[in-house]
Amino acid sequence: MTDKKFIIKKIQQLKEEKNAIILAHCYQNIEIDEVADIVGDSLYLSRQAAYTNKDIIVFAGVYFMAETAKILSPQKKVLLPRMESGCLMADMIDINQLREFKEKHPGAPVVCYVNSSAEVKSESDICCASSNALEVVRSLGAKKVLFVPDTYLGNYVGKQLPDVEVVTYNGFCPTHLRILPDDVDKMRKIYEDALVLSHPECHSEVINRSDFTGSTTQIMNFVKKSKNKKFIIATELGVKERLERDYPDKEFYLISNKAVCPNMKWNHLEDILNSLVNEEHEVFIDEKIAQKALAPIEKMINLKV
Repeated sequence: MTDKKFIIKKIQQLKEEKNAIILAHCYQNIEIDEVADIVGDSLYLSRQAAYTNKDIIVFAGVYFMAETAKILSPQKKVLLPRMESGCLMADMIDINQLREFKEKHPGAPVVCYVNSSAEVKSESDICCASSNALEVVRSLGAKKVLFVPDTYLGNYVGKQLPDVEVVTYNGFCPTHLRILPDDVDKMRKIYEDALVLSHPECHSEVINRSDFTGSTTQIMNFVKKSKNKKFIIATELGVKERLERDYPDKEFYLISNKAVCPNMKWNHLEDILNSLVNEEHEVFIDEKIAQKALAPIEKMINLKV
C-alpha cells in the first residue's frame, strides 16, 4: 500500500469516526478530490456548509470560505487545514475602508462578493458569488449599487444592467489579472477551433475576447453541454485539471501558466489528514460580527439562483 493510499484510507476512517465532512473548492490541488465529499465553487460550497449535519467541517479552500462556513454553521467545528490559505482580493478591503466607501455614496446598498472577510460581509446588505452576481444585483431593484471588493466582477455585472449604476471598489484577483488579452490572441492563433472560456474576475478585455464567461460551475456546465471538442481555459489551473479528468474525449488548454492561485494550492492530503487527527486550525469569528454577517449571506442563499 502506497503512502498516498494509506493517507486516503486514514482520512476516510477519521471522517466516519468524527462525523466530519470535507468541502473542497475547484481551485484546490486535484488530489484533494479523492477524499472530498463535495467539490464545487464558492456558492455551492456555502450552501453545503449551511445544510450539513456533520459535526466537523474541513474546508479545503481559503480563509474567507471557512469563515463563511462557520457563520452558516456556528455550532460546527470548522477547520482550515492550512491557515496560510488567505485571499489577496479579500485582503484589499477591511471594514473601515468599506465604511468610508459607503459614506461617499449614502443610501446605496452594498453587494459583497463572498471573496471577502466576515467583517466586510457584516457591513454589507447582501452577498453574491460569481455565478449569481447578476441576479443578486438585479434583485435589489436599486438604481445605484455599491459592489465590493472586485471591480472586474462588478463592472461585468454593470455592463449587463445598463439601468443600474454599479459603483465598484478597486479590488481584484491577482491570479485572474495575470491572464492578459494578448494571451487570448496568442492562444486563438495556435488553437483556431478552440472556444475561449473565461471567469468574470478577468480583465474586461479578456472577457471581450472570450466565447463564454461564467463562474467555475458555469464554465464546467458549458463544456458538458458543448459539442465543441477544444477549449482554452481562462481561469485557475484547477478548473482545467478537473475538466481534463471529467471529459477525456475533449481537449483543454490553460490560457497561461500564470493562472495558478498559490493560496489555493497550500492544501495537500497530508494537511487534510493532520486537520482531522489533531482538530487544529479551527476557525473562530467574533459573535457580533458573525451574527451581522449571517443576514447578507442568507439573503444570497435564499435567492436560490
